[in-house]
Amino acid sequence: MSQSTQSIPFVGLDRSHWIRLRTLITLRWIAICGQLVAIAVAHYGFNLELNLGLCYIAIGAAIIANLVSVFTYPENKRLSEREALLTLVFDVSQLCFLIYLTGGLNNPFALLVLAPISIAATALSLRSTLIIGGLAVVLMTILAFQFQPLRTDMGFVMRMPNIFRYGFLVAIVIGVMFLAVYARRVSDEMTAMSDALLATQMALAREQKLTDLGGVVAAAAHELGTPLATIKLVSAELMDELEDRGELLEDAKLIRDQADRCRDILRSMGRAGKDDLHMRRAPLDSVLREAAEPHQGRGKQIHFDLAPSATGESEQPTIIRKAEVIHGLRNLVQNAVDFSTANVWIRARWGTDRIRITIVDDGKGFPPQLLGRIGDPFMRAREQPSDKTDRPGYEGMGLGLFIAKTLLERTGANVTFANAGDGQVTGPFRSRQSGAVVDVSWARENLVPGEEDTGLGENQPIPVG
Repeated sequence: MSQSTQSIPFVGLDRSHWIRLRTLITLRWIAICGQLVAIAVAHYGFNLELNLGLCYIAIGAAIIANLVSVFTYPENKRLSEREALLTLVFDVSQLCFLIYLTGGLNNPFALLVLAPISIAATALSLRSTLIIGGLAVVLMTILAFQFQPLRTDMGFVMRMPNIFRYGFLVAIVIGVMFLAVYARRVSDEMTAMSDALLATQMALAREQKLTDLGGVVAAAAHELGTPLATIKLVSAELMDELEDRGELLEDAKLIRDQADRCRDILRSMGRAGKDDLHMRRAPLDSVLREAAEPHQGRGKQIHFDLAPSATGESEQPTIIRKAEVIHGLRNLVQNAVDFSTANVWIRARWGTDRIRITIVDDGKGFPPQLLGRIGDPFMRAREQPSDKTDRPGYEGMGLGLFIAKTLLERTGANVTFANAGDGQVTGPFRSRQSGAVVDVSWARENLVPGEEDTGLGENQPIPVG
């Protein structure tokens, strides 16, 4: 599987298109209700003198913006980057104007300016997040010095000491930066994981479709075998009767040859289909060789080493041929072949309770600084000059290993990554097996079919559509 971003159609989509306009409208209605309640309580409950006219103008602007959005755009409208940016700029500006009218940073509700920042960091690009965050910091700094003070009906001015007000400003600035970085980091990781899981599902769906298609071809080959044999038999009889008629004899030979050709084509096309449809189970060695088959002719030597463990049984287990196992192991073998110098070793050990497969190569191994993150999606290391020499044109993101790890873990496997130099390889080949080590192990019952699954049973219908 290609590991470039171009091969994944969902990577790099505009983040802002994830936001529905209705979501921001609903949040703004909630903010408007809160602002109206806060102003009413402050003015009528605590007898604070407020410029109600300007306060209601600011809230009215938000109401008008919401009504225009509701009646102008459809309910399923999703915002572009520019539209989402302008919407959040309006919300920050409207909130800061209200805070200016109600005491500046003496108003504890100034903390609500963090809400638009969190939305921008989660759903917009880095540039838009910086714009929203910078605007909020600038306006909060102005509000620390310029504001309409809160006055009681007795004429007393309610204000915090300057040291507390400046401390509140610093806290808001730090909160803006911290929340933006934190929200964006979490959002990026969730996005990467979502994209990688979708890639995994696509890979497994592709594998399943190929299996189903092969089954259809196998069934067609089986059904067409009898009529093709009949055509060949009849053409042979015609050839015997038309020996003295040259032109007709050539036509009969052509019919026989074309029947043979159809038989050979269907046989070659149906081989994989027959394997997948009729061999639900296979020896462990066969499954490993099937997984490694696409990489056998790539100039690297693949060695197989299968033996029972010290406490295991001598007979090789027959396991269920799961698409997840084959595709996951195939990705691991591909990675080993890609980065090996000349050799890749696939070692299998089995016992009464576990089955273990180890894939080792003689390359440079995993980068030590990334070893703890192997298996994470879209993991990119800084390229060294030697990397481009060893593997020109390759842009690795760790997606192949993530897909392999995810598919194998779905079957109950435990997957670990290490380097041969860390003591993971022992025995006579330790000096040669110097590269990466991938260890995959299952509880035996996860791969070996139970007694109720020992027979093939009736063939299941093959989905064609």
